[in-house]
Amino acid sequence: MAKNVKDKPAPEELTFEQALAELDAIVAAMEQGEVSLADALAQYERGVQLVKRCRVLLGEAEKRIELLGEDEKGKPTTTPLDAATGEDEGQ
Repeated sequence: MAKNVKDKPAPEELTFEQALAELDAIVAAMEQGEVSLADALAQYERGVQLVKRCRVLLGEAEKRIELLGEDEKGKPTTTPLDAATGEDEGQ
């Protein structure tokens, strides 16, 4: 009982949790042999798109992480991860 991937929302519209849940469902169906070869190929392609979406969302989350540190007086401070690593320099 394969579901048509064309009836699904575009990966760009999914949250991380939605993309991951769909990816888990695809893997489970393929492991159980519930899909034809043609459907398996379509599901595989969809899975690749979902993995890319998850990576994009994780990358965005990483950029929002703040590093905890101390200032010269020993008071706790936070620094955005990208500022601490210098990722945005030169852009």
